Amino acid sequence: MKTPELTTQDQARLQQFLDQLHEDASVVLGYPSAQDFDYSSLHPFLGLQLNNVGDPFDDGTYKVDSRDFEREVLQEWAELVNAPEENWWGYVTNGGTEGNLYGLYLARELHPNSIVYFSQDTHYSVTKNLHFLNMRNIMIRSQPNGEIDYEDLYETLRVNRDVTPIIFANIGTTMTEAKDDIGRIKNMFADLAIGDYYIHSDAALCGAILPFMQEKANFDFADGAHSLAISGHKFIGSPIPCGIVLALQDNVNRIGRSIAYIGSMDTTVTGSRNGFTPLVLWHAMRRFGREGMRHRVQHCIALAEYAEQQLQNVGIPAWRNPGAITVVFPAAPAVLQDKWQLATANGISHIIVMPHIKREQIDSFVEDMRALRAQENPQ
Repeated sequence: MKTPELTTQDQARLQQFLDQLHEDASVVLGYPSAQDFDYSSLHPFLGLQLNNVGDPFDDGTYKVDSRDFEREVLQEWAELVNAPEENWWGYVTNGGTEGNLYGLYLARELHPNSIVYFSQDTHYSVTKNLHFLNMRNIMIRSQPNGEIDYEDLYETLRVNRDVTPIIFANIGTTMTEAKDDIGRIKNMFADLAIGDYYIHSDAALCGAILPFMQEKANFDFADGAHSLAISGHKFIGSPIPCGIVLALQDNVNRIGRSIAYIGSMDTTVTGSRNGFTPLVLWHAMRRFGREGMRHRVQHCIALAEYAEQQLQNVGIPAWRNPGAITVVFPAAPAVLQDKWQLATANGISHIIVMPHIKREQIDSFVEDMRALRAQENPQ
């Protein structure tokens, strides 16, 4: 039977939509979505239903999958975030929210009578995940730079020291890219004689950046994390939202259950899982390599420094957290928020200097800011 085709009108509508998307994508400065990718060599795989159902380390009975590639991706990132060689597990997720949900779910199953601690600047999805999981939680104040207020955390831990703490650590907050120091938090546990605890690192953006920096924040397994989530569509770059979650194998073993008809353990949040995105992440890591990723990081940090300085040169008090690619400044005028797609909240806007951003785009944005500032404050 002949496959039905779209009408000419529908095809024209899609082409118009594509043209608009290309135009919009050229002026995204406020969101962390790398766009310097070309996955055209993977297009033939879109003609197949790749489904990595079940555990990535079980072959299962459904063979139209990409588990081999998924395992290579996980192995690479496990090494980069210092997961213990014989005691890690993970899978490719639909994005950071799922990775964080998995980390919290694992923590809840291990410590059912616990309290989750997270800061004011934690991503909005976390309160939703806590609601899903019905987990007791306490919000901790944030410092002005977006980092967790360690004094408030310490005092709250002290008051509740009889309850197992679960730390939800921000490794790059949404608006200011602040990083909570899990090494410092572990020292609090030692000082308070808290021996039983769980730390999850939400490293959605920065988990793909920090391993390639000479001086990295305390965020990974070597620093004390029990689980860690990274987004794939942010710094790495993907046309489809995706991510990676990694956890200690010993902990995962305590919650998995065998499902006979798929020939696999049920260890993930979802049953059927996207089999195309592991190919995307594998393609990116093979194309860039570790040295290429390091170059991307250096490019972005240098351009963020440039953007910060250029904004300051036109009288805008821009600033960055140490090593950040996010440049923060007072809320931009609404017209520029719309033009440059700037994330804005609580009186501040930001730009995030992703690998595809060029100096010319920064210059154009700074000129827009300068011109509007001049209009608002004529001499």
